[in-house]
Formats: sequence, structure tokens, C-alpha cells
Amino acid sequence: MRSISLLLLPLLLSAAPGVAHGQASRLNRCTDAQGQSVYTDRPCDSIGARSRLPPPAPAGNHLPQDSLGARCPRRLSELVQALRTGITGNDVNRLSSLYLWGAVSDAGAQRILGQLESLARRPLVDVVPVYPQQAQALLQDEDPALAGSAPEPSTSRHPVGLRLEQTLPGSATRAATVLGLRRQYGCFWITL
Repeated sequence: MRSISLLLLPLLLSAAPGVAHGQASRLNRCTDAQGQSVYTDRPCDSIGARSRLPPPAPAGNHLPQDSLGARCPRRLSELVQALRTGITGNDVNRLSSLYLWGAVSDAGAQRILGQLESLARRPLVDVVPVYPQQAQALLQDEDPALAGSAPEPSTSRHPVGLRLEQTLPGSATRAATVLGLRRQYGCFWITL
């Protein structure tokens, strides 16, 4: 009896090739006559629908496409372009992907996200590099008591931060924000 069942097993498996080999049928996304999405394993034409097409490209002026995608900016120019794209697109998620999040608490993350959201809402005028000498002057402007305790600026010609020159929404009032600049994991990151 056992030998008969072993002989029948290959016959049964060949009768259902889709099940035996774990093949799944393709799922099609279609649009019916009313414009509703319909998901089916049959061709769209067979149910009186058409294949779902991607939305049309915007006409006229549109924002430049962000070429970084999920990659981190390895050059400072890539970081600046990603900042511009994130701010002009009001995309706080894009800005947050450029932030160095190491050792940030939940409360700190909420505060930082709020600040990034504020930056994304303001119209961008320019992104300006901040060099060590300028950073020292900014520190003195913020708190004169710290001016004497700050270390002497190095003679580095590389920027240590980026200053976002923006205006407040709906006005011509100037708003400037200095972002810290860090290089880690072979990429450039911003900090607040």
C-alpha cells in the first residue's frame, strides 16, 4: 500500500504545477469606468477596466527632482542641494533624512522635528557656508560671556556649518538659522 501511494505522489504533484512549485498568480491593479481601483489576478480588459496608469507629470514649472534618493550626501554640494530640495518642497521628511540622529532622546527628537518643520515652511533665499572664524563671531553674538572661553578658531578652510537665509512665511522679515555640519559614515549631516 505504501509503494502505491509513493507512485501516486509524483502524479498528483504534476497535476497541480502552480501549487507544487509555489508559483503565485500576478495581481493587476486596474481602474474601472468609475475611476475606482480594482485589484484582480485576471487581465484588466477581461473585467471591463483598464490598466492603472501613473499620474500625469505636472505641467509648467515644477521642483527639481532629488537625485539622492535614499543615499546620503557624500559631497557638501549634494547636502546643499538636498537641503534646497527639502525646503522648497516643504518636505520635513527629506530634511530629517539629512539630520545626524545619534544619541537623541525622544523629547529631543520631537523638538528637532518641530524645528525642521519650521525650516521647511519658510521660503529659502540662500544656503551659505559658515567657516570657523564666522562660527566664533556667531558664538560671541549669542552669548558674550562664552566668547572668552571658546577655543581659538582653527585655520581650517572647510566650513563647519551652513546658514540658511530665509524669510518668515508671508513677510519679508529675514530669518537665519545656522546648522551644524558633521561628516560621519562617509557622509555629510546637519545638526541643530
